[in-house]
Amino acid sequence: MFEQSRLLFLYAVTPVHMGAGQAIGVIDNPIQRERHTNHPNMAGSGLKGAIRHHLDTSWEKPLVNRIFGPETDSSDYAGAVSFGDAQLVAFPVRSLKQAFVYAVSPVTLARLKRLATLAKVNADWNVPSVESDKCCVTDKRVLSNGKLVLEAFEYDVEDSASTVLKTVAAWLADNALPQDAAHQYFRDKIKTDLVLLPDDAFSHFVENATVVEPHVRIDDESGTAADGGLFYTENLPPESLLIAPVFASIERFAKDKKPEAHMDAEQVMGKLADSLDKQLVQVGGDATTGRGQVVLHFAGEAKQ
Repeated sequence: MFEQSRLLFLYAVTPVHMGAGQAIGVIDNPIQRERHTNHPNMAGSGLKGAIRHHLDTSWEKPLVNRIFGPETDSSDYAGAVSFGDAQLVAFPVRSLKQAFVYAVSPVTLARLKRLATLAKVNADWNVPSVESDKCCVTDKRVLSNGKLVLEAFEYDVEDSASTVLKTVAAWLADNALPQDAAHQYFRDKIKTDLVLLPDDAFSHFVENATVVEPHVRIDDESGTAADGGLFYTENLPPESLLIAPVFASIERFAKDKKPEAHMDAEQVMGKLADSLDKQLVQVGGDATTGRGQVVLHFAGEAKQ
């Protein structure tokens, strides 16, 4: 039984390719998506593996095994941490003003608030709503002639939820990104450039405004492009914000190897948070081309 929980925010610094493993459309290498919302996500198993690999470089191997469990060829005991799937919170969309905005929707904010409540992180705000074909903004500077222009779409603005949205934006600025000088600009931008879109409009952008890159497979003998070697890879764009729940239990050991002293759930979570908070971690594929760099940040304190 898991006795501690935390919220882990993931902020994309570079394009991120968490591959789906299969293609059913025109993109050869699509990213992972939720079945019911089609929002980009990151499977908890892949996230756990990436973080374990990252800690392999700073922790001693026995400690990694104690917290994450033994190698896959052994089943002596289970690990003491669990990572849930990372869900999308805010998606960057190209804007006529301010370069880009952080787009959210009632669904993404409702799911964020639910996770925060389950992890006992104070999220003292209501989930705002917005009329179809309209939007709500936190600051008028993102508007052009009184309208919000995103990609090739134009939205009328309603102010009914602007106060609530400003509260959400301030909460995200305080909890989603590290409180250091390197992220000051982006914390300020979230406060002013967060926009609320209807769920259908938000879904359009997360399905059609990702980073799709063409690649060419080179023939080893000729050194030129191989026949049929053109393929397309999808990436989650930089500045995307996701959240995942993290759980910890008492450290587990095989029955014949259990020592007298072992870490409890609070110590396990503390060790994990101390080592990962504010760290740049590589997740997903294409690491050698600079893809998959995300900044991790734990929100709130560990709770039972």
